Amino acid sequence: MPLPPLTLPPLTLPPESCRLQPLEHAHALHAAFYREAHWLDVEQEAVFARSWQLAAHADSLEHSGDHVVGVIAGKPVIIVRQPDGGLAAFYNVCRHRAGPLAVCDGRGARALHCKYHGWTYTLDGRLRAATEMQDAQQFDMTQIRLPRVQVREWQGLVFVALSDEAPPFDDVFGGIRERIAPIDLSAMRFAKRDTYRIACNWKVYVDNFLEGYHLPFVHPGLNKVLDYRAYDTELFTWYSLQHSPLRNNDGIYGDGDAFYYFVYPNIMLNITPGRLQTNRVLPDGHGHCVVEFDYYYTDDPDVQARIAAEQAFSDEIQAEDIGICEHVQQGLASGSYQAGRLNPKRESGVWHFQNLLRAAYAQTHG
Repeated sequence: MPLPPLTLPPLTLPPESCRLQPLEHAHALHAAFYREAHWLDVEQEAVFARSWQLAAHADSLEHSGDHVVGVIAGKPVIIVRQPDGGLAAFYNVCRHRAGPLAVCDGRGARALHCKYHGWTYTLDGRLRAATEMQDAQQFDMTQIRLPRVQVREWQGLVFVALSDEAPPFDDVFGGIRERIAPIDLSAMRFAKRDTYRIACNWKVYVDNFLEGYHLPFVHPGLNKVLDYRAYDTELFTWYSLQHSPLRNNDGIYGDGDAFYYFVYPNIMLNITPGRLQTNRVLPDGHGHCVVEFDYYYTDDPDVQARIAAEQAFSDEIQAEDIGICEHVQQGLASGSYQAGRLNPKRESGVWHFQNLLRAAYAQTHG
């Protein structure tokens, strides 16, 4: 559905802050984008609401009436499995006086009941009953429907987009499934979620994910597992891929390659043999973020046998990333930092992400 016009602060940064930059001449984003609170308001509407957001796994929506609630770009959303097997997504907001249709995930609902005054909707969003409204004049229930949100199911993952201005889903994710074949992400089953609250702007965490430049200095263990000399980054319109052969991993990952996908603006798909780890990076104020790690595995016995070691290794890497990201946020907030040059060989993923952000900022500020 169309989003309301943005109300934005004046652009007080140098004009070049929002201009696209060629890789060989690129500077990092201006520190103000990381430290000034009003930019998060801009990003909620110009970035998150206008992109495809990871919202659920299909395992949570197996049967008719199963539903998942969440907050996307600051807006409450509900996703519902339909009787015909499809999915529908709506704002989780009753058309009466804005009460919630659900306050938690659920299974097998036959209808959606507002938790405030009991108005009832069909699973496809049509108002079916309105409590004690018989005296209301010119009140036509057949004309009242929940506003829909775009929703797509892909490789067992469920995504939503609040705005019709989001790019077509197939343009965003096209090519990933073919590249990782014969891996079938939808065949993997959820194991656990780890959630981290980190004292850095959400973009600091994404920037850090998007380059292997820091591997020898921050991740001594991971640097032994990944082949830094062969570590490569490929860029596509809406996503980037970092990949490396695995080596010397003592049975942590198995044999094969590691694929680290980043899908703009805040989704990571980390794929190693028999495992998918999704990361969702969510702003929590301008100086903090929450990162959700969801782990999925195949039922292969060899994969199951290495889960404990793999998760312990992941915890080690995450602790290292949290430490450096929090220090970087302090540096960005110091007032002393001026945007530095990017390394064209090692930081092309950062450049790609930051140019997409610059384009979004520039559009909002005309």
